[in-house]
Amino acid sequence: MKAIVFDDFGGPEVLVIREVAAPEVRPHDLLVRNASIGVNRADLSHRKGAYGRAFFGDADTMGLELAGTVVEVGAQVQGFRVGDRVMGIVGGGAYAELSRIDHRMAMHVPPGLDLVDAGAVAEVFVTAHEALFHLGRLQAGESVLVHAAAGGVGSAAVQLAHAAGARVFATAGGDKRDAVQGFGADEVIDYRSDDFQAVVAAKTDGKGVDVVIDFIGAPYLERNLRSLAVGGRLVVVGLLGGAEGAALPMDLLLYRHLQIFGTVMKSRPPEVKQAMVQRFAQRWLDALAAGAIRPVIDSSYALADAAQAHRRMESGQSVGKILLLPGKRPP
Repeated sequence: MKAIVFDDFGGPEVLVIREVAAPEVRPHDLLVRNASIGVNRADLSHRKGAYGRAFFGDADTMGLELAGTVVEVGAQVQGFRVGDRVMGIVGGGAYAELSRIDHRMAMHVPPGLDLVDAGAVAEVFVTAHEALFHLGRLQAGESVLVHAAAGGVGSAAVQLAHAAGARVFATAGGDKRDAVQGFGADEVIDYRSDDFQAVVAAKTDGKGVDVVIDFIGAPYLERNLRSLAVGGRLVVVGLLGGAEGAALPMDLLLYRHLQIFGTVMKSRPPEVKQAMVQRFAQRWLDALAAGAIRPVIDSSYALADAAQAHRRMESGQSVGKILLLPGKRPP
């Protein structure tokens, strides 16, 4: 089979397509012929050497999510059979024509959802659900501030929060305002020109929001906490702005009864990741089938053009997910 590999860490140009052996199916595995593959920021970090040459559980090659058709099942697999349309999260190895996935990390693609589009679901929606509801405990009638709302996880978080009956504040570049409003945001804040803390204070009569979902890290920490209502919850999902130099107002944390959570999926034990997937599936697969929530796709590239897909993500211009399609011919 063909897969994306790299011999040295570096820029997108190190990614090449090469013939490799198909993965061996283990007792709990599905072997999937991939229709689409989600590109994630963790893939960029992998390419640059952040994880070294580690084995991630399913493969030592790149790629964390996929959608496709089951072509083989392991001896201990339950609930899936050959021919099923599936989507899910893998511990490496998605950037290929065939991938193995533990069936406990897989979900059936709902009727009515295109199989290619399904490749843009698992990583972002599972992460968003975990941050909003399992950690952030967001309830109908509450309010949430979602940063980086035009990105993959951000666009999923806005949709889920809106569908759950929350009031949604979202930060994004002004050129992406219409797209973010289309996801369900009630208030879109241009992070380039507006102070989100001031906007939240003005729009909530100084009360603040109940939950903040943050991807930026240190530069936003103090303003995030000052944007929270009494009893508010901050969930940190990423560190795009870095991890150093943050000011933590301890008096605010103490007297306003605030809580701070951090969540990363990649390094969690298998049973924890499986529980994350199942929590999302139980609550939201019917909504996906009905079209109440939907994958947001920015662009798609042939598998051989993985380098171009990485450049697109690094440009900061994308809205939603970037996909690789093994069945697509390069231009």
